[in-house]
Amino acid sequence: MSIKKVHLVLGSGGARGIAHIAVIEELEKQGYEIIEVIGCSMGAVVGGIYAAGQLSEYKKWLTGLSRRDVFELLDFTFTKQGFIKGEKLFAKHLEVTGKFNIEEFNIPFTAVATDMKKNEEVHFKSGDLYKALRASVSIPGFFVPVVDNGRVLVDGGVLNPLPINLVKKQDDAIIIAVNLNGRYNPAYDRKPGPDRIQEVQQWFENLLPDVVREKRKKKQKSEPEEDSFSLIELMDSTFSFTQDRLTELMIDIHKPDKLIEIPRNASGMFDFDHAKEILEVGRESYNKVMNE
Repeated sequence: MSIKKVHLVLGSGGARGIAHIAVIEELEKQGYEIIEVIGCSMGAVVGGIYAAGQLSEYKKWLTGLSRRDVFELLDFTFTKQGFIKGEKLFAKHLEVTGKFNIEEFNIPFTAVATDMKKNEEVHFKSGDLYKALRASVSIPGFFVPVVDNGRVLVDGGVLNPLPINLVKKQDDAIIIAVNLNGRYNPAYDRKPGPDRIQEVQQWFENLLPDVVREKRKKKQKSEPEEDSFSLIELMDSTFSFTQDRLTELMIDIHKPDKLIEIPRNASGMFDFDHAKEILEVGRESYNKVMNE
């Protein structure tokens, strides 16, 4: 492909967003010039940190995380708005990469969040990078929303998980979109291991009063096991299904020049301790599309 300028759109999808790092690295290796980055949720995090020039530091930190490190970064709380505050996680991001304002970047960057009061997208193109990222990743029910100037901000994936429509395409550039919720691929099935969603569910169970937990245990013993979802699994799956449908519509209406898809089963939402494996999935997915 002769055109080497790229508008890069990075989608939402939890820890699978680590694959975005590999995509950016491969683009730069092949001589592409990224002239704009638009990201949602984890796509906003990786895209924003890249635009700030701190991607190598961020990657170094991610690839050193252990399972225990990941869980310790989740500052659990018990409120009606969510059960992860997110302050501890983003304080660590700030420590790793430093403080930035979006308008200072050499590469134009947009982070997408959702205003729950007005039911509309919010596009951060200036201001504090980490306020924008914290808002963009606030998965409803999981993370406590960001309240800013009367707005209640949550994950951009609620309305636009792959914001291709925000690109103002230049004639001498192509649009490359990275969808983190691609089709299941058996090649990426891992051996059974700790499930972060189940760990979060266990934490949630431990918050319940003793009398409630005892009743639940008795009920589980007296009733045959059913193939059903826990509350946390229902929240995760419901959000994922909605994102899938919105992403399909976005791709159908605003077709990118190249679509890189990361299989959904490449990792779970909180599997940040599998960074090295997810990076490899990103590289493989990139090469499959870009080196055809």
